[in-house]
This record gives sequence, structure tokens and C-alpha cells, in this order.
Amino acid sequence: MNRLPVLDPDRLTAVDLTAPAVHAEHDLSAVWRRLRADHPLYWHPPMGGHPGFWVLTRHADVSAVFRDGNRFTSTHGNVLETLLAGGDSATGKMLAVTDGPRHLAVRRIITGALTVEVLDRMAERIEVHVRDLVKRALERDDCDFGRDVAAELPLATICDMLAVPDADRPYIHQLGSSSVSSHAAEHTTADAWTSKNEILAYFLELADERRLAPGEDMVSLLANATVRGRPLGDDEIVFNCYSLILGGDETTRLAMTGAVLALAEHPAQWRALRQGDVSIDAAVEEILRWTNPSRHLGRTATEPVEMAGGRIEEGDIVTVWIASANFDEREFAGPDDLRLDRTPNRHLTFAYGPHFCLGARLGRIQLAATLRALRDQVASIEVTGAPAHVYSNFLGGVCNLPVLLKGC
Repeated sequence: MNRLPVLDPDRLTAVDLTAPAVHAEHDLSAVWRRLRADHPLYWHPPMGGHPGFWVLTRHADVSAVFRDGNRFTSTHGNVLETLLAGGDSATGKMLAVTDGPRHLAVRRIITGALTVEVLDRMAERIEVHVRDLVKRALERDDCDFGRDVAAELPLATICDMLAVPDADRPYIHQLGSSSVSSHAAEHTTADAWTSKNEILAYFLELADERRLAPGEDMVSLLANATVRGRPLGDDEIVFNCYSLILGGDETTRLAMTGAVLALAEHPAQWRALRQGDVSIDAAVEEILRWTNPSRHLGRTATEPVEMAGGRIEEGDIVTVWIASANFDEREFAGPDDLRLDRTPNRHLTFAYGPHFCLGARLGRIQLAATLRALRDQVASIEVTGAPAHVYSNFLGGVCNLPVLLKGC
């Protein structure tokens, strides 16, 4: 198997967690273990022209920050890129960086559209689609699971929800991928912002069309919704469409590709899944814990807070690392072992508290459909080339995975 080099935990002060290459080109597990054990509240020094910030790595502390939207606000940004730049232009407009009554009101609009009936209908389409994708992958000698399967299903699902025209979907996928991450080290922050702005411009035009001719899709819902008798602003509509694309496409794609790599690397677990010794639902939760498609989230302290043996001051940037919390020995027995039957499994992949991921059920549906298709259609998985890891300090995982799948 192709393993990333383990980063030396004895050189903590030299580790720049803001650098995408640090995450894409190294195994940080030893660093996370050292921080959890010795520095549960760690001050990341200023590097590369960026200010310093706090790093929390234990499951209990990460959960506490997620729960406490009063002392740890998202309104100044929720990822390092925007927090270190001084704030997020989507503050008060996009759910992820809005707190309080406005957050609740807009959240209700979106969750109101994701009814059990709607998700059940989507689940049927997802099941058919993923089985067809796996069938086609079995017919190829040069399958890249990340490109040929995982890039197709989540994009189709979220674009169905937004009713993005078929001809525009490759364009949206390209922009979504490059707005927060890249497959290449030379991808710049300017490239990412260009992609993000192009997505926003696209959905602004689509929202204008749906005001005149609304349908039953999420863009139409947002474009025609009101809060306290007032319509949502254009910026609220497009920022939340962008958030849905990011959350519904990229993270699910990384979890799906990471699932196949995990099964290939753990043949006993793959055998247990194929033989029906573990349930699909339990396997989904362990894959979500294991793959960690979102590495971190960020908050800003609104008042002094004592936690994890230290003191956070008002205005300090606080980052919580899901990539570490999901492997915390204090929460998970044998966290470095893939156990598809793990229970309980209180992973934090979808965050927790007021900002719990809106698309959690949809993500679970897609991952479950993928595991069922693999179980029912694939006899063996052989990794035939080096997995390619995404370059990002926010998203994490394998974006390209050459494999040879053999049918049952």
C-alpha cells in the first residue's frame, strides 16, 4: 500500500497546519496523538504571514465547542482560510457562518424541504445510479474510483436537488472542487477565490430565473422564501447554494473514495461486509469516522474561556480538529483500527450542535448505497496505483484512486 510519510511529532512548532501540502503529503496521526496527550489546547504560532490560533484535538473539547454557539461564534468565519484573513464575506448570509435567530430561520427553510418523503425518493434514484456506476467501473481495466464513481454520484444528487441543468454540471463540479481544495500543490488562494466567485455568479443568474419560473428545487425554494415577511437577499441565496454544493459534493466524494481505499487496505473488514457479518448502517458510521472528509472547523471566542487546561481570550481564533477528535483514545477503543461493526460510534464528521450538517442524512444515504453496491457487485478490490490526496487544510482524503474491481 502507498503510505504517506509520518510527520515527526517532536517538531510541533515547525508544523504549519494552515499549509495544504502538510495535510496532503504527510500522515499527521502522530502529531494528533502528541497534541491530545500533551497539548490538548495548543497555541499554533503565527506562520507564513498568518496570525496564531488555538488548536483543540480531544473529542470532548471539540464537542464542547460545537455545542456552545454563544461563547464560540461562527460569524467571523468557520474555516482557517477566512478566519486568518480577518473574516468571511458570507457572514450573516450563509448558514455555516450565521448564528442566532437568522440561522434558525434559514435553517428551517432548508430542512423543511428535506422531508422524509423527498429523501426517500432521492434514495431510490441514488441506489439505481450508484449500481450503474459500479457496473461500469467493473467493465474498466483502468478505473479511477474517485473520478469514475465518487465524482459522479454526489454531484448528480446535489445538482438534482438544485435542479442544475445537465449541461452545466461538469462546470459546477470543477468550480466546487477548486474553490476549497485542489488535486495539485500549485493551486493558489487566488485560484480558489476565482472559482468561488464564479459559482456565486452562476447561482445568482439561476436564482433570477427561478423567481420568474419556480420549480420544486432548492434554488426555487430559497429564491422565493421569506423570513419575517421579507424575501431572502441575493447574497443569502447564492451563498447557501454554494454551501450546499460544497457540503453535498466534495465531502461525500472524498468519503466514498476513502471507503474503497479502506476496504482494500483491510481485507478482513471487506470480507465481513461482503458476508453480511456487519450491518450497512454500522459500516457507514465507521467509514465516516475513518475518512474524515472535513479536517477542521473554526470559531471565534466571544469571551474569555477556560478549557483543556488553558485560557482562551475574547477574540481568539479557535480551531477544532475533527481529524484528531475522531481518533481520540478517550472516546474510541482502538481508534486506529477500522472496525465496521464499531458501536457506539460518536464520531464528529458531521459536527455537532447548532451547526450539525444539514446534509447528514443525504450523505449517509449515498454512502450506504455505495457500500451495498460494492458488497453485492464486487468480489475483489485491487489498488493499482498511488492514491492522490486532496490539497487543502479544510477538506481531507483521497480524490483519485486507481483500482481494478472484479465482479462477483
